[in-house]
Amino acid sequence: MVWLVEAGLHRRAGATTLVVARDLAGRMDYRLGFVLYDLEGTAARCGLSAATVKRHVRVLRELGALVWQRHGTKRNLHLPGRRYAGMATIYAATIPAAYDSAMGHRPEGAGYGARVCGVTDAGRDRAVEAAQERRRAVDNSAAGKRSSGGCAPHSSAPHHDLRTADVSGKSNYTSRRRATADRGRRSPLQVARDIAVARQVRPLVAWTQCEGLRRLAYALRPLIDRGLDARDIAAELCGSAVGWRPVRPAAWITAVLARDREVPVGHGGTEPPEAFRRAVTEVRESSAESAGGVVSADGIDGLTRAEVVRLRSAAVTDPGLVLAALENLGERDTRRLYTNRIVDEVLLYEFTGVRRARIDRGRPGT
Repeated sequence: MVWLVEAGLHRRAGATTLVVARDLAGRMDYRLGFVLYDLEGTAARCGLSAATVKRHVRVLRELGALVWQRHGTKRNLHLPGRRYAGMATIYAATIPAAYDSAMGHRPEGAGYGARVCGVTDAGRDRAVEAAQERRRAVDNSAAGKRSSGGCAPHSSAPHHDLRTADVSGKSNYTSRRRATADRGRRSPLQVARDIAVARQVRPLVAWTQCEGLRRLAYALRPLIDRGLDARDIAAELCGSAVGWRPVRPAAWITAVLARDREVPVGHGGTEPPEAFRRAVTEVRESSAESAGGVVSADGIDGLTRAEVVRLRSAAVTDPGLVLAALENLGERDTRRLYTNRIVDEVLLYEFTGVRRARIDRGRPGT
């Protein structure tokens, strides 16, 4: 505001305008940028008349520093437990375009919702000059003067042992000890995959819907690393919390998985016999042949565009085709064939039963 007044952008802006602006700023909610007008209270606090406050608030609006968020009204309203009163005027604080241009800011958006997304070349040069000015303003002349008195002798009291930095290698600083166990760094692609799985799990488990995606994805990492898909993870969570809802789902999942890792398992991971594997393979192949809308994994790439469109159209009216494909082809090939949207809707309906209305609204003729 001081810059706006000193720049002379408005001929009526002056010291009184700054007094009114400071009163509004002191009562402003900086999370939203909103402030109540409170004409009579502002006049009393600033020692001005109501007409003067009105005039300088108008100057602030014309400068572009205030905009109306809600117009007040003199029509009486009656709220329960209160006397009749009118609606208050609410202003929103803004930054004029002239200030952004002078400071080298690059805004994004328009009006009250505009935000600074970068700086221009002039703004970058201005920031460099300001940093150099601050650096020259520091006076270290006293640091170079030696003290006239002698140095005090070292204390004989015990002192803490300090680790020395290892400068023999590439690192020339002493590393900090980690307070928690490191789960291992994950690439951005792996983090995105974890969040995608958490996005699929959250609608399937009711008590996880109040948790954020990132925290939920971080808590589900051990299950994701075991190769479980969204349906398996949802089944695991539903079986862990039966009959109650954890207040902090992510923290509870982390604690339960850590407890399960500490509990010793009474039997080893014995591989199934070869005969059992052959029997499972034969059952899956026979079920795949009996399902009319399911194709083999090797035949997905060989399907024509018309065949893919026909299969997807059939899946919209018959979700069982998608479930059969998930059972026989796996999640990856099923999503390639039927798209993520169809697969997600089928899984949501399978677990919650709320998808049927969406499918019915999407059918022609309904």
